[in-house]
Amino acid sequence: MMVDRTLAQVGRNLSDAMRILGDGQREPEAGAERWRLSRASIPGPLQGDGQDVATILHLVHNLIHDEEEEEDKPSQHRMQNVGEQGHMALLGHSLAAYISVLDRERLRKLTTRILSDTTLWLCRLFRYENGSAYFHEDDRDGLVKVCRLVINARYEEYASEGYAVLSTKQPVIYQSASGRPGLGQHLCSQLGLPLSSLCTVPCNTIFGSQHQMDVALLDTLIKEDIEAGKLPLLLIVNAGTPGAGHTDKLARLKDVCDQYSMWLHVEGVNLATLALAQVTSAIMAATRSDSMTLTPGQWLGLPAVTAVTLYRHEDPALSLAAGLTCSQPVARLRALPLWLSLQYLGHNGIVQKIRHATALSQQLLQKLKAMTSIKTSDVLQTEMSLAEALTMVEDELSSPVVLFKFSQETSAASSGGSVEGYCAGDKEVLDAFNRWLGEQLVQLVPSSGVDVVELEDEGTCVRFSPLLTAAVLGTQQENIEELAEKLAQLLPMMCSTMCLRQDFREETHRHSPSLAYIQDLSWPGLGAVRYEPQTEGMDESRRKQELEKINTELLKKLQDLDTDIVFSTGPEFGTEEHCVFVGMVTEDVDVSELVDTVAALGRDIEESGRLLENMTEVVRKGILEAEQQLQLANEEKLMEEGMLRQLPLVGSVLNWFSPFQSSIKGRTFNLAAGSLDSTEGTYSTKAQTGRPSLQETPTSSSKKLPGQKLFRRSGAGSESFSETSSIGQAEEPPGGGGSTPSGSVHPPACPPAAEEDAHTAGDAAAEESQESSLQVHTPVVEEEEVTSEERQPEGQEAEPSGR
Repeated sequence: MMVDRTLAQVGRNLSDAMRILGDGQREPEAGAERWRLSRASIPGPLQGDGQDVATILHLVHNLIHDEEEEEDKPSQHRMQNVGEQGHMALLGHSLAAYISVLDRERLRKLTTRILSDTTLWLCRLFRYENGSAYFHEDDRDGLVKVCRLVINARYEEYASEGYAVLSTKQPVIYQSASGRPGLGQHLCSQLGLPLSSLCTVPCNTIFGSQHQMDVALLDTLIKEDIEAGKLPLLLIVNAGTPGAGHTDKLARLKDVCDQYSMWLHVEGVNLATLALAQVTSAIMAATRSDSMTLTPGQWLGLPAVTAVTLYRHEDPALSLAAGLTCSQPVARLRALPLWLSLQYLGHNGIVQKIRHATALSQQLLQKLKAMTSIKTSDVLQTEMSLAEALTMVEDELSSPVVLFKFSQETSAASSGGSVEGYCAGDKEVLDAFNRWLGEQLVQLVPSSGVDVVELEDEGTCVRFSPLLTAAVLGTQQENIEELAEKLAQLLPMMCSTMCLRQDFREETHRHSPSLAYIQDLSWPGLGAVRYEPQTEGMDESRRKQELEKINTELLKKLQDLDTDIVFSTGPEFGTEEHCVFVGMVTEDVDVSELVDTVAALGRDIEESGRLLENMTEVVRKGILEAEQQLQLANEEKLMEEGMLRQLPLVGSVLNWFSPFQSSIKGRTFNLAAGSLDSTEGTYSTKAQTGRPSLQETPTSSSKKLPGQKLFRRSGAGSESFSETSSIGQAEEPPGGGGSTPSGSVHPPACPPAAEEDAHTAGDAAAEESQESSLQVHTPVVEEEEVTSEERQPEGQEAEPSGR
């Protein structure tokens, strides 16, 4: 078989390009070459000498993976799984450029064959008999062309009179309220119609799915428009709404369109199931429509493949006027990538991909129904008649879109939580929890393809639409199993957090006014708290600075604790500032201990800040007093020793013959009291006096089990752990290598009857320890000195210099 050399070269170039652009398929460049290519991201002038294909492809690779190399970690963005069928689609774009340079006659024959084959295959594959096809890049462009076709057909003088003929009877386009956002506005903009030509039909409110168009209301709206002198033109319905994946009542809507001579256009992801052997009656009714838009590129995982609009119309002249057909052969080459990919997959391969996607949705649906804290799309519906319920069950079993959300009621019942825990605004809280759930599932199982959707009635939900993601991401049954496992691991944490939110709020109010509970319904966690320092006498600016300083330091200390709880500054675009947001928690978390820790750490930070503020004044006064004491001591020394002993040579000889014992004693600066004390008692007892050492101060000792995280209860009803907690300043070993962080949480070591005394002693010890940790040394004058008193953990003090 003879093969065109150029075609063979195109195939080889594409293979080389895919190999170079593939992630991880390129060897690391040398240092200079890597630096040169990395600077290519900076715009610069065009080089004078040309570059080879390999260099240019390396440049493209660096531009694609530039952020990954800068962050030194792989990208977490979902990348399309380009298989062999994807290579065929990419090859189609390369071949289209080559075929476009052929002579006109050969180009016309080739493009006609490609267009005819692709149209025939798609019409047979999706059960759309006697249809024509229009291939377009923008999936909305097909509907725009169809609207122009209908306008040309309904307004006979439109071709000659133009928009003036529309003023006699204003055309009306009807769409569902659950349709694609912005679709109707795009149609009016492209067609030059006013927005009054667009009529949005509400969905069901009493019976049936809340995402299906209300057929009775549509009939009423059409009659009102006809009475107003308007012309019902076209109806846009969904076979799989963008949000929930529900299908409108296509059979009844087709009857309404036939009654009023309207054009029926169908779009939606559920149209892919027309290729299966067994199709539900709700989807099969789409084959009676006047036009439908398909997106085989998403369904089959084909990159850069056009969308297709299948339509039925007998007048080719009107189709040409509307732009649905084109006389330019080059425009027909848009079908070439799809033509190659369909041949590569074959009929069985196409059906297998669609069947695989629907099987994944059914697999996940069965897993979700076994989880008590999850509501699926069938449970989210309102009451309906028996016939509608049977239809809904049929649609659910065949719909490839699965919608689920975390349930408030079932989580409260299963966890034994109080209903009072759900205050006003629980819907916003549930939306925040479901948004967090979706984000976690996307991070934990990125190949599953789940995403978060916002629905008007159901709120925030997690959606799994495998027809849009499975072929692209390569989703398999193992990924669904992993998704169900991760979901089962997250649900208990969400249930316990939801039940403990009210306890956290009550415990925070118990510490008022030092702690303030922050009501933030958009936070998916235990809650938010702010430490309120004492700001009497401060202006507003100083108060805000103090508030920010203390809460920032409090957040850092909480993040350093040995715990699984996540503490953060809250949402990125949140309205609350200077707060500590507590994330998800498990059921064994002691909320009382957690809040006590926050209050105690905040109090320690506030007292430390005040001590530092007063330290400058205390030290300054102490130095002045020490200078006065030294001056008096020098005068007393002069009076006791006499003038002869002050002379350099005479004093040395005199002191050698007759040593003099001075009665002047040293001084120590008590930082805690801010006063100068004598060191006579220190030299007589060889130990510091006047206050107990830290070892004598009752401190709280830890009773946590080895490996147990903070704020965790060891077991329900256990008497070995007290229900209340205290904060004690942890003693570091002499080497400074203690593993217990400052401000760690320790259960009290005293019996329950002495808990209050232990708290008081613990707070006093923490304050005294902070005060004694700062030392001030005064300078030595001649032989006398004033030493600063140091409080060491072992109860020792520095020896005075010169002794």
